[in-house]
Amino acid sequence: MSAPSLLIVEDEPDLRQLYALALARVIQQVDEVADLASARAHLAKRPYSVVVLDMRLPDGSGLELLQELAGTGRGERVIVVTAYGSADNAVQALKAGAFDYLSKPVSPARLRQAIAAALQAHAPPAVATPAAPTPPANPDALQRLIGDSAAMQAVRATITRVARTMAPVLISGESGTGKELIARALHACSHRASGPFVAVNCGAIPAELLESELFGHKRGAFTGATSDRPGLFQAAHGGTLFLDEVAELPLPLQVKLLRVLQERAVRPVGALTEEPVDVRIVSATHKDLAALVHEGRFRHDLYYRLNVIPIQAPALREHPEDLPAIAQAILQRLALREGLPAPPRLSEAALQRLRQHLFPGNVRELENLLERALALHPGTELQAEAIELPAPSRNHRESAPLPATADDDAPLTRAELQTLLERNRWNQSRTARELGWTLAKLRYWMQRLGVN
Repeated sequence: MSAPSLLIVEDEPDLRQLYALALARVIQQVDEVADLASARAHLAKRPYSVVVLDMRLPDGSGLELLQELAGTGRGERVIVVTAYGSADNAVQALKAGAFDYLSKPVSPARLRQAIAAALQAHAPPAVATPAAPTPPANPDALQRLIGDSAAMQAVRATITRVARTMAPVLISGESGTGKELIARALHACSHRASGPFVAVNCGAIPAELLESELFGHKRGAFTGATSDRPGLFQAAHGGTLFLDEVAELPLPLQVKLLRVLQERAVRPVGALTEEPVDVRIVSATHKDLAALVHEGRFRHDLYYRLNVIPIQAPALREHPEDLPAIAQAILQRLALREGLPAPPRLSEAALQRLRQHLFPGNVRELENLLERALALHPGTELQAEAIELPAPSRNHRESAPLPATADDDAPLTRAELQTLLERNRWNQSRTARELGWTLAKLRYWMQRLGVN
């Protein structure tokens, strides 16, 4: 394997020199250019391990070169450099395939940290021709996301595509859909797989303790702080921090989290200085963050930073064809835990009974139901009578997406639904909230009733 090499694309001579000096001990082969044309000429001659790319150059935008590199399937890891006022460019760059981004002015320590992470993730560059799809780094992690439906295939494809970048990921979905499982798969498929995966439920920790839990504290910072204590960000250094139920973060802490995302450094409670951290952020929520932003309960700029790569965890009722495989996998796991010689099988009647239920609690509800069935009905096969389904509540009937039936069973007529959408200027999220529906249910009935 050849020695690592770096191409710096920056039009300011002083910054080019600063970058080269800062990286002298990290990487020996460094080429410097001042514009896109020179960068293209260098890239045509040889592959590089990493490219540090300014977004604003004399002959165009760095985003153009990034898109060219992504389109040819080359192996360079691209780190984009942006001014504070161009965070939107950074988000565009991450979505276009950039490995990471840095905000000017860039400190030498932050630059070395980014380069080291990019080198760790770097694969030897290929010839500059369209490449075959890269196999997932950890296929076992993806196989735990069970199901061959289009919805589950889309989730796995997104994980494979974005796992090797530093781009923040926001996983949305109802409770019980396996958002943490998706986050763990992202971590396992990334170059950070050997580092820690630290999960924290932002809604389970009292607000007054959450800052200390996330960022740590110094001795004497508050009553009971008898020693220095690192936070979860420090514990996740070199790995992934999973912020579950991120919508529950109080507004003052949202400001501090935003700064951590921008600076890649945390300030423990009671400390005078910040400590650098190398952490990838994956967030999850069952709430509509965009609606919370509109209501002033979640910061727009933080939402903008967290939602660089969105992943939607589908509700179980949205991919019912996967129910048999998911149920059997759960039974296999329960049988292993209980020390059974083999997992029981679900009879066709039992499966049919499961298919009649809408599962508002999703996979978590299915697991609880099967655990109860296994405890009360031991044997090699679970029959229909072992499946004790709860009676659907009124709220459940009103809010859950309905199975495909005749149009006469629709909760609204076509004209009523179209009137509501027109009144909300065809804003589907707002219309769904007004009806008390999920967005998936609204889109289902729009399709069923032919409302476009």
